[in-house]
Amino acid sequence: MEPNFFPDEESEKKRYLEHNNDIYDLGYQNFVSPVVSKVKSLHGPNDSGLDFGSGPGPVISHLLAESGYSIQKYDPYFFPNPSIWNQVFDYIVACEVVEHFYDPYKEFARLRTLLHPDRGNFIVYTDPIYESLNFPGWYYKNDPTHVFFYSNETMDWIRNEFGFSKLTIHGRLFVFSA
Repeated sequence: MEPNFFPDEESEKKRYLEHNNDIYDLGYQNFVSPVVSKVKSLHGPNDSGLDFGSGPGPVISHLLAESGYSIQKYDPYFFPNPSIWNQVFDYIVACEVVEHFYDPYKEFARLRTLLHPDRGNFIVYTDPIYESLNFPGWYYKNDPTHVFFYSNETMDWIRNEFGFSKLTIHGRLFVFSA
């Protein structure tokens, strides 16, 4: 999206509050289950994690905490936690977040510095764009806070540009490994 069309902070926060982000909603839990499962398959409860862009209903953090994981939350509107910028994490999850980045290069660079350099994983959940997609009919572009879209090729470019050793793609789930 062209920057002059980006929503202002008030409109953006208002849009986020329209989402049904009830941590006890089974539909919401099922939606994020691929992210939670991936964390559990790659990391144990003693690993340090960050739920980046957790929103007002941090269901991933909630579900992982139920399994004994300790994961910090960060969201500029709902969980502003500036201490994260001085830490290193074993994993970072960004579920339905990267499409909101006004400056994706800057955000990916910042998040990469927060990952443990030898064993960190950045787990991204977003709806990718692809060549045969019917863009005019694509629901995902209709959210005014979705300002940037990613293809599998873009994600591979990110892997290379930010020095990740590996990228694993499972539909909407992208795992960047340190």
